[in-house]
Amino acid sequence: MKLPIDWLQEFVDVPRDAGLVAARLGSCGFAVDSIDGDVIDFEITANRPDCMSVMGLAREAATAFGLDLLRGRRLVPALPSGQTPVKASVGDAGCGRYALIVMDVTVGPSPAWLAARLAAAGVRPINNIVDVTNYVMLETGHPLHAFDAARLAGSEIRVRRARPEEPLTTLDNETRTLDDGMIVIADRDRAIAVAGVMGGAASEVSASTTRVALESAWFLPQSVRATSRRLGLKTEASMRFERGTDLAAPVTALARAAALIAEIGAGRLVGGVTDVFPKPVATRRIALRRARVAQVLGDLVPDAEVGRILKALAFTLNVRPDGWEVDVPSFRVDITREADLIEEIGRHWGLDRIPATFPALRTLPRPSAPGVGLGRLIRRRLCGAGLQEANTFTFMETAAAAPFSTPGDLVAITNPLSEKFAVLRPSLVPGLLESLTYNRNRQATDVRLFELGPVFSRAAGERTCVGWAISGSRGDHWSQPGAELTFADTKGIAEFVAETFGVTLEVAAADDASWLTRGQRASLLIAGQPAGWMGRLATIPSTDDPVFVGELDLAPLMRLASTTPTAIRALPRYPFVVRDLSILIDERLPAADVRGTIRSSAPDTLVSVREFDRYHGKGVPEGQISLSIRLTFQHADRTLMDAEVQQAVEAIVHALTTHHQATLRGR
Repeated sequence: MKLPIDWLQEFVDVPRDAGLVAARLGSCGFAVDSIDGDVIDFEITANRPDCMSVMGLAREAATAFGLDLLRGRRLVPALPSGQTPVKASVGDAGCGRYALIVMDVTVGPSPAWLAARLAAAGVRPINNIVDVTNYVMLETGHPLHAFDAARLAGSEIRVRRARPEEPLTTLDNETRTLDDGMIVIADRDRAIAVAGVMGGAASEVSASTTRVALESAWFLPQSVRATSRRLGLKTEASMRFERGTDLAAPVTALARAAALIAEIGAGRLVGGVTDVFPKPVATRRIALRRARVAQVLGDLVPDAEVGRILKALAFTLNVRPDGWEVDVPSFRVDITREADLIEEIGRHWGLDRIPATFPALRTLPRPSAPGVGLGRLIRRRLCGAGLQEANTFTFMETAAAAPFSTPGDLVAITNPLSEKFAVLRPSLVPGLLESLTYNRNRQATDVRLFELGPVFSRAAGERTCVGWAISGSRGDHWSQPGAELTFADTKGIAEFVAETFGVTLEVAAADDASWLTRGQRASLLIAGQPAGWMGRLATIPSTDDPVFVGELDLAPLMRLASTTPTAIRALPRYPFVVRDLSILIDERLPAADVRGTIRSSAPDTLVSVREFDRYHGKGVPEGQISLSIRLTFQHADRTLMDAEVQQAVEAIVHALTTHHQATLRGR
C-alpha cells in the first residue's frame, strides 16, 4: 500500500517527514517496503484489510502519534433515498450487500491533482470517472465499479451465480469461461462483471459514456478468493474483497464518490441510492479483562491508556468492574476474541516498554505425554546407532505412493498444489527413498536414514510410525570394518526400536509385500498383531547396491510400553557356552519357525538363538538352504557342564529333524 504523506495529512496532522511516520508506524507492527520521497510503501499483512486504505493507516497514525483524526475535512453529504433509473436485485447469498447510484457524467481527463495523487499511489490514471472509483477505493479501502448505464440490457443489474461455461470478456480483453461456483454481476441478458474481481468490457466506461451506474457491494471473502484463484486473476479489488471489506461501507463509499465527481465537475446524481441489505450484521461485543491484559502483556497497562488506544482505533468501550465491554467496528474483520484486543493494546502501548521478566510459576508443569518422551528417545538411540534423521514431505505424488498402499486406500488432496503433492503419504519409506537417491547421486556411498512421523490411509486413519532406509556398508564398525549391509541390519534396526519400549518383536513371512525381494521380506508382529514390515527393496533407485527398508507402527509399542514393567536383573556371574549348528532345511521355511522350535525344545539355560549365515548354491540340494545358527547357554547359579549342553543340543537337533525334516550338515 503506497501512502503519499500529503494524502495522509488530509486525515491526521502528522509531520511531513516520511521517515518519521514510517518509523512510528513500524513500531506498531507495520513493515515498510520502501520510502520514495514523500511516499511510503507499506507491506500490509492479509489480516489487516482495513489498512489497505489511507483512512485505515491514518487511524493507526493518529493513535501512534496521539493525535485526533481531522474528520471535519471529510464531511460527505448523505445520499438521498429514492429510486434509481437502474434497478438492482441480489439473488445469491455470496453478496451480503449491494448499493447502487446513477449519475449523468461527462467523461474526460482527471484534474492534475487527482491524477498525480493516483500516480503517486501506484495507480495509472484512465479517465475522471474510473479515476474517482480508484481514488475512493484507495482512500476508504472499499472497491467501487462504474458501468456504462446505456449498455445495460433492461436497465437492470442482477447479482447471481454464473451459468455453466458462461463466457465473459473482462476489461483486460481476455475472454474467460465461468462456472456456477462464481458470482457475477449481470444485466437482463448476460454477465457484465465477475463479482469482486473485474468488470466486463461490454459495459466499460468510455469517452462516449453519458450516464454511469456506480456499484458498491460486499461479497463473501471465500467466494471472491476461490473465483480469483480459478480464473488466475488478481486485482486491487479482489485483494481487498478476499481479505474482508467493511459491511457498513458500501453506501458511505458511494457518497464519497458522488461528492468527488460533483466536486471536479464531472457529473451529477440522478435519483437516490438503492441499498439491498438483506441481513444486517449485529455488532460484535467482546469482554476485555484488566487482569488478562496484564497477564498476557506481562505489564499493567493503565486504564487511561487502554481507553485512549482502543477509542482512537474506533472501538467503543463500556466500563465493567473487571475491565471493559468492547464493541468492535465493522471494518475490523480481524478482531474476534479478547487476545486480539490485547494485541492492539500491546502494539500501541509499546512492546519495548514491557519489562523483561520471567513468568510466575504457580504450579508444577504437567509431565509430557509418554509418546513425546519415547519419540525423543527413539531419535536419540537411532542417531547414536549411526543413522541420520530425515524430514520429508507429508504430501507426495500418487505414483510414488501406490506401491506402498492397497487400491482405494490412498488419501487424496482436494486441491493439490501440483501432481507432486497429490496424496498424503501412506508410508515414510517413499520419502526416505527419495532422500537416499538424492544422496547416492551425489557420491554419498553409505546412506543410513530414518524418520519418525505420521502416515495416512483411509482404512486406518493417521498413525505415527518410524521408518528407515539403509544402503552401502556398515562403515568402519569395529566388528566388521567395511562389511556390506544385509537383511540382518534392517532386522536389527526393528529390534533396536522395539527394545527401546521393552517389547519383543515377532517376525513372520510377508508374501504380500510385492515391493520387497522374495526371501528377504518379513512382517513385524507385536503380540501376534501386524505392526510393520521390513526387507530388501525389489526395485533399487539409482544404485547397484541393495537397499534395505522398514517401517514400524509406534502405537502398539507405546501401549505395551505403558503396561509392561521394566525387569531388572543382575549381571551374570557364570560363563556362557556357545554351540554352532549348520542344518539343511526347506528354503521356504521362515527363520522364526526354526527359532520357535529351538526354544520350545531347549531347556531354560538357552539364553540366545541367532542365525549368522544363510547359504544356497553349490553343494546344497535344490529347494533347500544351509542355515547356520549360534546357540548360547548359561545358568544363573552355576557353571554348566559339557554333558548338559550336549544333551540340550541333541534335543534341539532331534526337534528340528522331527518337525522340519532338517538335516545336520556333516552327517
